[in-house]
Amino acid sequence: MLLALPLSAELTWRVRHDHLWKSCTGELRIHERGVSFREINPKKKRPHAFEWSYTAIQQLRIAPAEIRLLAYEDSRWKLGTDGTFTFRALTGGPFEEAYALLKDRLDQRLVAQLADAPSDVLWELPVKHLTRFGGSHGILIAAPDRLVYRTDRSGESRTWRFQDIDNVSTSGPFQLTVTTFERAKSHYGSRKGFNFQLKEQLSEARYNGLWRRLHPPSLPALTPRP
Repeated sequence: MLLALPLSAELTWRVRHDHLWKSCTGELRIHERGVSFREINPKKKRPHAFEWSYTAIQQLRIAPAEIRLLAYEDSRWKLGTDGTFTFRALTGGPFEEAYALLKDRLDQRLVAQLADAPSDVLWELPVKHLTRFGGSHGILIAAPDRLVYRTDRSGESRTWRFQDIDNVSTSGPFQLTVTTFERAKSHYGSRKGFNFQLKEQLSEARYNGLWRRLHPPSLPALTPRP
């Protein structure tokens, strides 16, 4: 569920906006109504300016030095595919601040391409994230309300709130697959799976505990009195 940001909540960065060719610089804002960008170029008669409400955003991907926004609007330069807008931080610090602001306000369309630091750790395991062309090494951390994959490989870290996870599965104590609502590039609109090779055994009790947190039992329906 999308929740309105408080009126006082606003973050601003000086950024580079990548085009199909070349780029421009301007101001990126995250505020109570959504996300906006304004090109800063006094020599340009019609500088770029965009504004998206949160309901107009299909996916908002936040990495430490990059924000990538996927809109519902079509891109005429890409044969009608959905418009993607990439912004890279120039000043104002990394984008972790944006994640801290939005993680309790934006639904599963928020993709955290960074490793949050949970205050309460249930367990952690050294792992290898397997990809088509190798993979990355890191730590998988389970917290009461999220899973975190922390790695030094650029662009590979993730923080998944439980609402961002569709399912977890395992074929044994040294393997775990996390299926998320992140959009997969290979299949339009599909979920993205992360396959982890575990370097230490994941006990059945830990796996079952994770499963129960992701799939809490639903409350029984109340029977109306006659």
